[in-house]
Amino acid sequence: MAAKIRKGDLVEVVRGRSSDEKKLAERNARRAAEGLEPLKPGDKGKQGRVIKVFPAEGTVLVEGVNLKTRHVRQGQNQAGGIETVEAPISLAKVALVDPDTKQRVRVGFREDVVERDGRTRKVRVRVTRGGVARGIEQGKEI
Repeated sequence: MAAKIRKGDLVEVVRGRSSDEKKLAERNARRAAEGLEPLKPGDKGKQGRVIKVFPAEGTVLVEGVNLKTRHVRQGQNQAGGIETVEAPISLAKVALVDPDTKQRVRVGFREDVVERDGRTRKVRVRVTRGGVARGIEQGKEI
């Protein structure tokens, strides 16, 4: 799975708590009727660029997703205070997004034969799979 997602790719969060305002309002209305405190919005549906991939842990760092607050002590060259930083999110919770259509895509691999410096080598290329019903052409390089 980590081989499909690289640094700089556009991804979308597909699992977790919803960030849809309408669904959130309905859910919190039910919770208020039961006497429970409202839940905060989640990251589902948010898109962002991959900052870093951790293949050994099976997680990625996505820009603007899974934000956590950190209390930082004042140092010699830095000011103290409260920072918001991105925390890693599981690879199973994100999907690649086609940069042109901004829609989620499934990814496969195609082997191309490339000639470099007089040598022929096989190179694996990421391509889209299926998605014709959603308007995504099959076999397009990502």
